[in-house]
Amino acid sequence: MSPEERKIQNEEDFKAIRNVLAGDVNSFAFLQDKYNIRITALIRRMINNPDDVEDLVQETFIKAFKALPRFQFSYTFSAWIYRIASNNTIDFLRKKRFQMVSIDQPFGEDEDQYIDIKDTSHTPEVELISLERKEILAKAISDLPQNYRVIVQLRHQEELEYSEIASKLNIPLGTVKAHLFRARKLLYEALKDQKEIIRQLS
Repeated sequence: MSPEERKIQNEEDFKAIRNVLAGDVNSFAFLQDKYNIRITALIRRMINNPDDVEDLVQETFIKAFKALPRFQFSYTFSAWIYRIASNNTIDFLRKKRFQMVSIDQPFGEDEDQYIDIKDTSHTPEVELISLERKEILAKAISDLPQNYRVIVQLRHQEELEYSEIASKLNIPLGTVKAHLFRARKLLYEALKDQKEIIRQLS
């Protein structure tokens, strides 16, 4: 891309961002359409599961939309959203890797090294906080429109793949993805002050 083409691209992005910040949220669709393929390609290089890729792409754009008021025009939008996508995917991989590590197995070259994790899973305080978070999340999901609510429950509670949801509900795969994306936006808005709960939607 020539410097002139890059300048035009940046100006288009900045115009869309200013429109969104001025209240025209539909202008964000321009940025999403423009960068969707590139963000998908970036994440696909780091993740193998297609459904996880789809989820992470959606999360990237949701997080970018929420963070847009803090965007600094001294940066390009492309570099900014690539960073969001990369950091979000790395966080996902870290969580997944942590879940796969057994606390009963040694690691590294020193056989005496073990992962030492304090077990607080059954303390009353932790159980109460966990229950409260589940209730808050359940309430937010129950407030969704029915068609969104069903898809969220199938994806995040029953852990079905996109294709399985489409088959179960007898709707197109694209409809599943679109409804899940919109449902997540509504949930992120409803739970924006509940960071720990939002992580459960990742």
